[in-house]
Amino acid sequence: MKQLIRRRILAAGVALAAASMLPLGAQAQDHKPKVALVMKSLANEFFLTMEDGAKDYQKQHPADFDLIANGIKNETDTSAQIQMVEQMIVSKVDVIVIAPADSKALVPVIKKAVDAGIIVVNIDNRLDPDVVKSKGIKVPFVGPDNRKGARLVGDYLGKTLKAGDEVGIVEGVSTTTNAQQRTAGFKDAMAAVNVKVVSLQSGDWEIDKGNAVSSAMLNEYPNMKALLCGNDNMAIGAVSAVRAAGRAGKVTVVGYDNIAAIHPMLADGRVLATADQFAAKQAVFGIDTGLKALKDHKKQNDLSDIVETPVELVIKK
Repeated sequence: MKQLIRRRILAAGVALAAASMLPLGAQAQDHKPKVALVMKSLANEFFLTMEDGAKDYQKQHPADFDLIANGIKNETDTSAQIQMVEQMIVSKVDVIVIAPADSKALVPVIKKAVDAGIIVVNIDNRLDPDVVKSKGIKVPFVGPDNRKGARLVGDYLGKTLKAGDEVGIVEGVSTTTNAQQRTAGFKDAMAAVNVKVVSLQSGDWEIDKGNAVSSAMLNEYPNMKALLCGNDNMAIGAVSAVRAAGRAGKVTVVGYDNIAAIHPMLADGRVLATADQFAAKQAVFGIDTGLKALKDHKKQNDLSDIVETPVELVIKK
């Protein structure tokens, strides 16, 4: 019996000695973080690109974190996105990186996630700062200056227009901050060249709705010279509307996002310009922000308010 006890003590000593020889990080790393990427519509190529970028990044760093990626079916299904966040809270993920479908409606469930000890990082569409503040939390926004990006596109379009020309803006979901900011950037650019924005309507970020809205504008304003679209999906719809109205070559279309589907249209002139906000990198920037917070043992309210990422003008090559 005494011999058995000695053997157990000896084995325990060997195990302890072996553990003491491990790197400090290896001893401390008893839990691999789980990161949830919650996106808007995966019917939008932009978010598919974002998802692919995040998955590729996780494959390159398999020991650093596990990834759960999901998105809603359409851009306006806010309730489904709220349910996704609820599920991630129940699943006890460590980080949620979210591109919110609505800048205000998602804040309460994000507050719930923060209260559960989850680090939350906001990408793509910024949460409403006032609503976030009213909940007593801080949520870092990792993404581009959408107003600046839209201004780049609008300024390039402005070079092709003259004072007094009429244009329309096809806006994204009107309750989202990025839609509002892009519209503001387009308006800034048009005001700078004394061009009139005669119509502003929401295309809900979607091709079909963008097509319907653009068709209505073209019908109402026969002298319209351009359609400024808040994303490339709506720009694709606008291109179809311009063609159907028999005004190809007479009405210029611009977009935002630089998705692959827009490249042939840039090449043949159906779309004049778009903006690249680097979808794949946005997710990675967001994931890195969350993981760094965990590594540094930071609390949610210790994080920076804004981490600005690049946005660039894209035109025909």
